[in-house]
Amino acid sequence: MAEYDFDLIIIGSGAAGLTIASGAAQLGVKVLLIEKEKQMGGDCLHYGCVPSKTLIKCAKVRHQMTNADSYGLPTPNLDPVDFAKVAAHIQSVIGTIQPHDSPERFEGLGATVRFGTASFRDPHTISLEPPEGGTPEHISGKTIVIAAGSTPSKPPFKGLDQVDYLTNETVFSQKTLPKTLTVIGGGPIAVEMAQSFQRLGSQVTLLQRSAHILSKEDADMAEVVETSLRKDGVTIVTNTSIEEISQHDDQISVTYGTKGDSSQTVTSEKLLVALGRAPAVEALNLKNTGVEYSKKGIPVDEKMRTNMPHIYAVGDITGKHQFTHAAGYEGGIVIANAVFKMPRKADYTLLPWVTYSDPELASIGYNEKRAQQADIKYTVHTESFASNDRALAENQPEGKLKLLQDQKGRIIGVQIAGIHAGELINEWVAILGGKVSLSTLAGAIHPYPTVSEINKKVAGTILSKKVFSPFTRKVLRTLFKYRGRA
Repeated sequence: MAEYDFDLIIIGSGAAGLTIASGAAQLGVKVLLIEKEKQMGGDCLHYGCVPSKTLIKCAKVRHQMTNADSYGLPTPNLDPVDFAKVAAHIQSVIGTIQPHDSPERFEGLGATVRFGTASFRDPHTISLEPPEGGTPEHISGKTIVIAAGSTPSKPPFKGLDQVDYLTNETVFSQKTLPKTLTVIGGGPIAVEMAQSFQRLGSQVTLLQRSAHILSKEDADMAEVVETSLRKDGVTIVTNTSIEEISQHDDQISVTYGTKGDSSQTVTSEKLLVALGRAPAVEALNLKNTGVEYSKKGIPVDEKMRTNMPHIYAVGDITGKHQFTHAAGYEGGIVIANAVFKMPRKADYTLLPWVTYSDPELASIGYNEKRAQQADIKYTVHTESFASNDRALAENQPEGKLKLLQDQKGRIIGVQIAGIHAGELINEWVAILGGKVSLSTLAGAIHPYPTVSEINKKVAGTILSKKVFSPFTRKVLRTLFKYRGRA
């Protein structure tokens, strides 16, 4: 039987890699965790979830101060935003969280942590190049997990490689707030950043290639967010095709066409390209392993295994669900299969996700687009935040909840566009995951006034159509001789 240096080698210390390293090390597995950057935590901590949500909060506070009069308060005299201070605040939040993802913590759990660039020498051997360069070290592992993440996509726009543009990896470290900003993209990152920079004081133009922003969402739900961005002052242009990008001194020009016009140009101080992320497969030398891969990522089975059974892939590198919570979930799947040797399959049916705009847009299960693509017949039930007392008290009555039921009455999906949508969707995670009935939800006591009453209300509305039906009234009149309206 072959002897290996480690039972388990993990490439990447993002959410998936850390989950696996922590669990496996505490179970007595000899673990090596490799990270190419100077610090652990992955994209989420340094360039994604944490800095973006911190920036979003900063922008929301500024927005509320600017609009104090809508709450009956005097509008303060505000100085322009010093983005260097905002950037410093973002870094302080990252610094506060960083120790949780530190080498010391994971080595304390029993893992070995090494920094450097990892690539495959053969199916069981990693070549580890030190951060400062030098002779690579060869390390073998019985089982190997690829959790190397992703990088910002680089679309083949004419002239893009000749301009100094921003990505999610550079946008948070700017020293000054751009007076003008063009955002190419209409997904969650693009939308969140466009709204945030507009609220902080930039004049933002967003160019989206589809008919509406957040194109994976239903148009009516995306419209709630789009209306909010336009109200904030963001210029949104849809159905665009980028023709050319150029830079002159400190200004970047984007020439684009639309269905109605061609060769329009928007010029700004900064350009943010937010067109998704590409799996980081190129530097791994996967050709030395026999693992199948493409620019779209590394395909895996339901147990997160590649076509080489001892090599797993998790997180963004698979090209599937590029969410931190999905990566953490997949890490648990790997621990079950690779450590406990107990077969467990990933199931994304109830994977929730949130766009952290204001208002937020959260989703779980099927929306109408996906239901139609799956040829599922469904009915739609909606509740408006305009009838929720807490939303009115918070001065945020925009948006709605939309629930889909199949022909058997089973809930197949819920979308929420409105105040605290990202928190409200968690109740549906429990309801759908625990197969809780609508009658149980409708009968549950929710504190008043809370925004979460909208979840209870949609259940009550659906059930009331049966409870207060003519048939029910007829039965009660017959049984109890009631004399009210039939």
